[in-house]
Amino acid sequence: MQIAIHLYDKFTALDAIGPYQTLSHLPGADVVFVAREAGPVLDDHRTLSLTAHRSFAEVPRPDVLVVVGSGTPDLGDETALAWLRAADAHTTWTASVCTGSLLLGAAGLLKGRRATSHWTALDRLRDFGAEPVDERVVFDGKYVTGAGVSAGIDMGLSLAGRIGGDRHAQAVQLMLQYAPEPPYDAGSPDTAPADLVARFRDEAAAS
Repeated sequence: MQIAIHLYDKFTALDAIGPYQTLSHLPGADVVFVAREAGPVLDDHRTLSLTAHRSFAEVPRPDVLVVVGSGTPDLGDETALAWLRAADAHTTWTASVCTGSLLLGAAGLLKGRRATSHWTALDRLRDFGAEPVDERVVFDGKYVTGAGVSAGIDMGLSLAGRIGGDRHAQAVQLMLQYAPEPPYDAGSPDTAPADLVARFRDEAAAS
């Protein structure tokens, strides 16, 4: 089972690492990082890189496709969008984390479907004919979308449960010791300080 995680310049690192860490334990999983060209790909902080093992041309038919997000995803990259459409035609599951769902939308893959994204980008899904859902993980047919950044861990565990069964996903969660106890109750716009929510909404609107 080939699991392709799509990388591109200025991707958000945890968007890729969360699904990698949770899905790579599936029996028979062959996880590959994929980009337009093979080689190192820099994240959005320009200080960390992941290596794309394969180019788009080398991964035409993945079984599972995971599209990661970024603060500034290039929704006009026709080469990437064409590969997403072509790969999606063969997938058993197509997934995204954070604003990766905007890339799926730009590729025309979420029309009429329920989907989620980072809270600052959620309403933008309507531009692509999708129905925004303010939930951490959303399944609609073979499509599974995760909300912002850290939700990639939840998305990966949820998908691992669908593929490998609940017992497998529970074992992965246990060995990752994934039992969040955040020091602040500011992980949602519903609970974070209002001035921070307003600041980031304004920044997202201006970008």
